[in-house]
Amino acid sequence: MAARSRPAATAAGDPPTRPPPADTAAAPDEPAKEPVLRPPNLGVVAAAAALFLAPFSYLAFVHYPLDADLRESILKCGAMSLGGFFIVLKLIPVAARYHLRRRMFGYDINKKGLPTGEIKVPEALGLVVGIVYLVTAIIFQQFHYTEDSIWLVEYNAALASVCFMILLGFVDDVLDIPWRVKLALPTIAALPLLMAYAGGTSIIIPKPLTPYVGLTVLELGVFYKLFMLLLAVFCTNSINIHAGINGLEVGQSVVISAAVLIHNVMRIGSSTDIETQQAHEFSIYLVLPFLTTSLALLAFNWYPSIVFVGDTYTYFAGMALAVVGILGHFSETLLLFFLPQVLNFLCSVPQLFHFVPCPRHRLPRFDPQTGLLTGTKDGNLVNIFLRIFGKCSEKALCIRLLIFQALCCVFCFWLRYVLTGWYK
Repeated sequence: MAARSRPAATAAGDPPTRPPPADTAAAPDEPAKEPVLRPPNLGVVAAAAALFLAPFSYLAFVHYPLDADLRESILKCGAMSLGGFFIVLKLIPVAARYHLRRRMFGYDINKKGLPTGEIKVPEALGLVVGIVYLVTAIIFQQFHYTEDSIWLVEYNAALASVCFMILLGFVDDVLDIPWRVKLALPTIAALPLLMAYAGGTSIIIPKPLTPYVGLTVLELGVFYKLFMLLLAVFCTNSINIHAGINGLEVGQSVVISAAVLIHNVMRIGSSTDIETQQAHEFSIYLVLPFLTTSLALLAFNWYPSIVFVGDTYTYFAGMALAVVGILGHFSETLLLFFLPQVLNFLCSVPQLFHFVPCPRHRLPRFDPQTGLLTGTKDGNLVNIFLRIFGKCSEKALCIRLLIFQALCCVFCFWLRYVLTGWYK
């Protein structure tokens, strides 16, 4: 989650813990002023959209001779996703005011000691993105899938799991659930997906291992569904713990979803198997609206953050990416896209399981005199990057981590290219 400090809980009707100064307090007969948010950073979003959507558009409409009906469906999904982008831009300021009224705000810990560190930042704004995403995906379903479509059940199951995860994430933001309970939330949310899954439960044995195993295809049965469950749990929690600075949670989700889009269209263009093409087409329809709505949230969450995304977004993002990887039948590739999250989790294991002391916020130290962050001994990528590359500003650190995320995705594409025909 973003670096923040929650206000102390107060009973309904209690006065605020920090009353405003006397010279700025509103008179009793004056109505309270509505908070005004700074404009979103649309420049960063425009650059990110051009960087990530341009390769996908080129591959889908220029490089590969995709079917005309498929291109038309992608255009329909893209148009609806673009509509979702603008709706999120409009709704976040509205929702932020409601969240501030209900005291759902935090203080940015990485700006403690500066005037910006005293600003009440509305949190849990991932709720807006999740709701708009669900509405967009449901409306697209009406224009694309027929009642007898074999993919309709899994499409609805995916949306049910995502919806469940949004609800549980928002509950966590409101109630501040302990970590041991957080690990169980994705297990509950993944149940609709597991119950409705009707795809194959076998895996292809890598060619170098077939002489030792004696099989080319291994049927896993119920163990495959267990793997699906563990993947959903990992994806949701891995994004949640790879956080702590402005823009990181949304930024990493945008990079991964863009890589998933590119991977899908490459597999459709290079494969002759109809079922494989349909699986990746299915994935495109779920991840494209996720990418555009997340870009809208990034405009508000980029440094300096106007809003915090909360566990609502991190759980929603993890589950959305998990379902597209599972139902698109590329879970191995998805884990490669999650390589920074895997490394962050492995480095975090000693603290997460309390083998060593684990503070509530595993954040770097902020120096208000220089405005720079210094790495601590906590075992996460945020602090490891600071220890390796030296102290830097919060914005520079986020950019470094997102570049690393993008390089890991590029490495995944390169690895798939090198191993094609030899590994499987």
